[in-house]
Amino acid sequence: MNTLKSNVLITLVRVEYNGAVLGDSSKTGVLPDGTAEYDFSTSFECSPDGPNSLDVLVQKPLLLTVLEVAPKEKKKPEKITPLGQAVVDLLPLLQGDRSLKVFAPLYAVSASPSEMLHPEATSSLEVTVSTKELLLSATQLSSGNLLSITLEAAYSVPDTFTADAQQNYMVCLQIPAAGEKELPLLFKNGILKAAGNKEPLPRPKHWPLGPILAPGVLNIPNSFIVGGPYEDEDGELTKSEDREFRIQAESTKRIVWDMERRCFLDAAAVAILKRRIAEHRYWPVELCRMSMASAGKGKPSKIDKGDEDKQIAFHGVAYVNMMHLLCPGVKQIRGAFRVFNYQNSEVFEKTKFQHSVFRDHRSQLSLVREGFGTSPVSKAAPSKALKEEKDFSATQYSEAGTFLVMEIKLDRPLVPKRLREELVQRVKELIPPHPALPRRMEGAKKAVEDYHKCVTSVAVAILREYHELFGKQLPDQGTLDHETLEKQKHQLNYELNTSGKYFAFKEQLKYSVVKIVREKYLKTTAFETKEQLQAFLSELYIYLVDHMHIALNKLLSEEDVSAAPPSCTTRKQLLLFAREAEANKDFKLASLFYKQRIARDQLSVQSWLDYAAFCLLHEDATKAQECLQQALCLDPHHIQSLLLSGIVAVKLQHYEEAEIFFEDACCLEPSSIIAWTLSGLFYELQNNYIQAERNFREAKKLLRAQLEEERRLLEAAEGEGKKPSSPRTDSGPQPPPCTIFMKTVEFLMKVNAVRFVDKALAHELLSLQGGPTCAYYLALAWTYLLQEDFPRCEECLCEAVQLDPVNPNVWAQKGHLCYLQKDFDNAKECYERVISFVEDAMDIHFVYLRLGSIYLEEKEYGRAKQIFLLACDNSATCLTWLGVGIACYRLGLQNDALLGEIRAAQHRFGFGDPSF
Repeated sequence: MNTLKSNVLITLVRVEYNGAVLGDSSKTGVLPDGTAEYDFSTSFECSPDGPNSLDVLVQKPLLLTVLEVAPKEKKKPEKITPLGQAVVDLLPLLQGDRSLKVFAPLYAVSASPSEMLHPEATSSLEVTVSTKELLLSATQLSSGNLLSITLEAAYSVPDTFTADAQQNYMVCLQIPAAGEKELPLLFKNGILKAAGNKEPLPRPKHWPLGPILAPGVLNIPNSFIVGGPYEDEDGELTKSEDREFRIQAESTKRIVWDMERRCFLDAAAVAILKRRIAEHRYWPVELCRMSMASAGKGKPSKIDKGDEDKQIAFHGVAYVNMMHLLCPGVKQIRGAFRVFNYQNSEVFEKTKFQHSVFRDHRSQLSLVREGFGTSPVSKAAPSKALKEEKDFSATQYSEAGTFLVMEIKLDRPLVPKRLREELVQRVKELIPPHPALPRRMEGAKKAVEDYHKCVTSVAVAILREYHELFGKQLPDQGTLDHETLEKQKHQLNYELNTSGKYFAFKEQLKYSVVKIVREKYLKTTAFETKEQLQAFLSELYIYLVDHMHIALNKLLSEEDVSAAPPSCTTRKQLLLFAREAEANKDFKLASLFYKQRIARDQLSVQSWLDYAAFCLLHEDATKAQECLQQALCLDPHHIQSLLLSGIVAVKLQHYEEAEIFFEDACCLEPSSIIAWTLSGLFYELQNNYIQAERNFREAKKLLRAQLEEERRLLEAAEGEGKKPSSPRTDSGPQPPPCTIFMKTVEFLMKVNAVRFVDKALAHELLSLQGGPTCAYYLALAWTYLLQEDFPRCEECLCEAVQLDPVNPNVWAQKGHLCYLQKDFDNAKECYERVISFVEDAMDIHFVYLRLGSIYLEEKEYGRAKQIFLLACDNSATCLTWLGVGIACYRLGLQNDALLGEIRAAQHRFGFGDPSF
């Protein structure tokens, strides 16, 4: 021990464990450097059935008290004054260590001459504790578990609770030990605090020790109560409507323990714990106020059963849902649990526990040793307790809204969570092996052919540029002189360079040249010397020029120079074609476009995913499953494909496979709000409500963090004077707060997962405080539209219009409903309203198409042409240009001169109907 003041002459250290004094060290003086050397060694037996069992070892620390020994005076014994106390946690001895050496902080004793300690220094005791052999073998340690329970406080206690030194507020629960034994864990000495400030956070957890001289020694090192958002807790009173009550209760009358008790569970006890939780999810946690027996003269007498009952006052019980601990990977539950009056029948019905710890197992609680029921109770005490019990109604805990806040924590989860590697392997096992896509063996010949095609394409493009600049030179116009040709050459070069086309042509040729180098010359590594490089480049240049001439001569030898082949449609265009066909209910054509899109690029995961979503809605789930297997073969980590695979597996009733897909998605992307929410919806389908609740809570936690980050960025932008972007440019209402369910609904609608949309919307309806939102009604209307339930769809859209009358998506959806019902007048009115908004609807393309077709039917060809041109400008397809062509053709029909010209052409070519 160091930093003791020199006015302390002689000290010793007393060592205690589990309430028993193990011995005193030798007396020693304090050296000038502030240290003192103590000579002390003792031992005690740690056995399963003895007073110092493993259960005691993990719960209670070694207690050391530094005592000042005053010199003897005549006819007076030595005066011993406690100066400070320290504790040593013996848990490491249970975790595989045979020797433990610590520097235990020394805390000053209250109301002692604390001047002995330098205020600017920290005193400590160097202590070594060892065992002859390991307390637990490696097998016992790995198969067992350490259970820690922290009782924080009881809040909103009844007004009849009073602070009385003769009363002890206690909480107890039973934990299964090996065999059929029960281990009661007792939390006593709760402190009743009056209304005032809240308990600070973080604050230290306390050892379950008896009377202590130095209060600081109660603090467990590096162990704190940190609190957290109510909505992240595992207990009750976590809803938004409970928030105000919780906040108020924390600053009113309360009983505080802040105590942690620990228990080592061997393999048998772990198995029993898991079994009992599975059988009875709710565990009773009893609360009471027990009268402390006052000491009387003479020998203590026995107390009859009636007097014992009178000592236990305000007997209540909280029900803790332990099923959370059977969720994979869960090691801890913490939350608030309501307290009810203890009724034997009600407790048995809910928990199947037949005995009350306080009433039926008093002897197991060591209450005799603690001073409860050891002496005759004073006449005043039982009468007072009896009166309070009489005044205490059966519903007073409920009326007061009393709740316990506690934490139950394990060293390892009871149900291990599957590792990421295992999940990835399981997903691979669910995907049948597919032959690898054939490798394109192009060879030297194919590389040269591609080079010829590329040279031809570039030459045709350059010739077109020449014609645009100087016009076509006809054969009967003669040849141009050299000077004119040089001027045209310089001008053409200038135009190609300034427009960027020269660079584009060069890039177009580069790829074909690289293929020749690889396939023809089989060169894939770097050159060792510059000479080798120059020699190769010379050879390559000659070869390329020769084959350029071959390609150009072949081009010029043809009678007609054909234009460059038209560019193929892109995958994005094919997707739009497919969705147009879907909208027109031509599902066969839509399927063809989806297949063409895949054929265009078989390595595109998104193409396979989009086709799977189409098959899920319009064809069959088995075909969708095959598409998703292809997608996951290409990218096993593609989250959207994993999630849709889970959805399809649910539709096929392959629930074990679905769980693997959802779990893998959450594991691969733990920040995905949609993955956690969808996984929660799946577990709810399986009636696993505890796991569903945990997943929803994780999604909400991620959403809160995301919204907080967005808010922070917005404030930072405003602080820098930047104008934040707003998606709504009109004066309509602000969008409602985003929820995890509406975020998930957006994804589910894209992949046509109608069943999961319904489940997510049901949750959204329950979670909203201000009623359904416009987005909710829009999504619900979408599901009814797919089912062709037009009346219900119309009801939803009417509600949406009431909530947000300037939302273009609402009017677009309403227009589609009227269009499908062949109510073209109202459809036109809705569509015209949509295009009048500054902000486009999400499906503005289909608004243009359908509004244009209505105009054509009503012979408003000018307006139809304008709308179809807008559609072409937005996203051109065959249908948009067809609409433009039809509108223009009908406007041409009003020109007599043009009609005559058309008839003449039809007569001349023998094509068409000249009689129209």
